[in-house]
Amino acid sequence: MDEVKQVIVVRKDLKMGAGKLAAQVAHASMLSYAEALKKDKEIVKAWLDSGQKKIVLAGESEEMLEKLYRAFQYEKVPCALVNDAGLTQLPPGTTTALGIGPDIAQKIDRFTKSLKLL
Repeated sequence: MDEVKQVIVVRKDLKMGAGKLAAQVAHASMLSYAEALKKDKEIVKAWLDSGQKKIVLAGESEEMLEKLYRAFQYEKVPCALVNDAGLTQLPPGTTTALGIGPDIAQKIDRFTKSLKLL
């Protein structure tokens, strides 16, 4: 099977603290993983068996995350937006991150290859 990975895109414009950012990345990873389980268990198994490769990238804005989300939905790549509960640093409903995959790396790279590592 081709390389399988998961990508998390986190909004850098929110200036979240390290702990908050880590929590949002974890939420994005789990939510996207749950979506992937619904779509293709073989790809998920390949990802689990190969070490669960994850890459965290910097997103510019809420609009950027939403645009990526729509593109991945259109391409039928499992993905999930994270909207914060608003209990600590951010107002309720703030979109903080986008989890993508696990899926075939080439499908994810099509829309994320120009983004920088966080």
